Parts: sequence; structure tokens; C-alpha cells
Amino acid sequence: MVNIRSLDPSASPLDYYGSELRRLREAAGLGQSQLGGIVFCTGSLIGQIETAKKVPTRDFSERLDAALMTGGFFTRLVGLVLRSQLPTWFQPYAEMEAKAAYISTYQCQLVHGLLQTPAYARAVLGVEHSELLDEMVAARVERQRILERDHPPVLWVVLDEAVLHREVGGREVMQMQLAHLLSFACASWVQVQVLPFEAGEHAGGMGSFTVLRLDDNPDILYTPSYGHGHMTADPQAIRQRSVGYSRLQATALSVEQSAELISRVMEERYGHGGVA
Repeated sequence: MVNIRSLDPSASPLDYYGSELRRLREAAGLGQSQLGGIVFCTGSLIGQIETAKKVPTRDFSERLDAALMTGGFFTRLVGLVLRSQLPTWFQPYAEMEAKAAYISTYQCQLVHGLLQTPAYARAVLGVEHSELLDEMVAARVERQRILERDHPPVLWVVLDEAVLHREVGGREVMQMQLAHLLSFACASWVQVQVLPFEAGEHAGGMGSFTVLRLDDNPDILYTPSYGHGHMTADPQAIRQRSVGYSRLQATALSVEQSAELISRVMEERYGHGGVA
């Protein structure tokens, strides 16, 4: 039976997407199954998206725009829909991150979200969010699109060496993740350094943090915590962390040495001959 549940388009980006899909589909004189056949999915999926029970993907949105000749409407809208799937407490940071011209981050436990592969992100998010896993992974991948812009932000990442050795998702997932980090070697706007174990005590001892430099707004310091994060534009706090970050960069291996270490760990620990 066709689902005709009514939606309030103003309730959320997902509800708006669903209501517009239904309106434009009906205006085109197509049933759910008919449209599904055109965009290579089931009529049931069309119905689930129209009733905000399923989150659309970017690929689906692009096929939808082509089928309904909407001039890229759904492709533009899906970014807002996917960002709305991020945890509520994280959305303000994601909005500022998307506006940043320069992102400096130290990560002591995990690869930074902007550099995670979908498989790695699925393993990380699946620990506590298995019921919304597809949506949350899609939202994280969507967040990474800022690195694909014509003028992307500069992203400088310092990873603790422990990040390379912490097996997230299994050996194959880690091998793909470390290879992904190495793939940025030719991207001048992404720099990855590794803070080696032998560095001992260091300026990142209190945990991960990120400094966002914005062109038209004050800089932002973000520190994650369990179930929430803290943002501040306090100049003194930003100055202290910026100095600390410079010390981390100076203590870490060079970009070239870091790539060599990542490659070595990928082969020795996660390659075919690696330790299980």
C-alpha cells in the first residue's frame, strides 16, 4: 500500500526533502514504483524517503534530479539533510568547520573525522550508534566534502602514533585507512604529521583539540568530550592552544618522515605479513 503519511515540511530538512520529493513526483505524474524504476531503486524506498523514514544519499539525489529535471535541487538539498543527521551537539562545530580557512588539529586516539574512510567511520560510530549507523556514516562523509572544494581549507593534522596502531574495524579497514592518509601526500592543503611514541611528554597531553581559523569571524577552539564538545572564541585559550600546537608540530616527525612511518606500520602491522 502506498504510504500517504502527511509531513510538516518545516519540521526538519529531512521532512522538507520528503515533501518536495512527493510534490514533484506527483507533478510529473509518476507513482512511487514508476519513479523507483527510473532511478534504480524500489518504490518502497521512494515511499520511505517521502515520509522521512529513510535518509537519502547524494547518489540518489543526483539520480532524482536527472529523472525529475529539477536543476540540481535535491543534490543541493541533500547536504543540509545529511548535516542534520550529525549529533545535535556537534552541528554548531560542523557549521564553523565548513567555514574555516585553516584547520589545525591534534588527535590522540582516532583519525580525524575529515580524513576517515567510510569503513573506519562505520567501525568508530558503530560502537554506540548501531541503530542510525548508515545515516551517521553518510553525514560524516558529507562533512568531508569541504576538502573537495575549488578552494578547500588548509587542514593540518598531528596524529599520535597510537592512532596508527589502534586497530579499528580490523586489519583490512586499517590498511585502507592508512593508505587513505598517504593519498593526501600530493594535496598541498592537507598535511599529516605523526607524533612518535619516543616524544614522551608533550603539549597534547590533555587530549585532542582543534583550532579553526576563520576569515570573517574570531578563531574557534574546539575540545571534544564524551557526548558533547566545547567551543570557545576566548583569545587567551586560543593563544595557549595555538602555542601548544606549534610545539606539537615541532616535536612531531616531519610530513615526509610521518608518511614513511605510516607506510611502514601499514605494511608491517596490517599487511599480509602483519601481526594478527
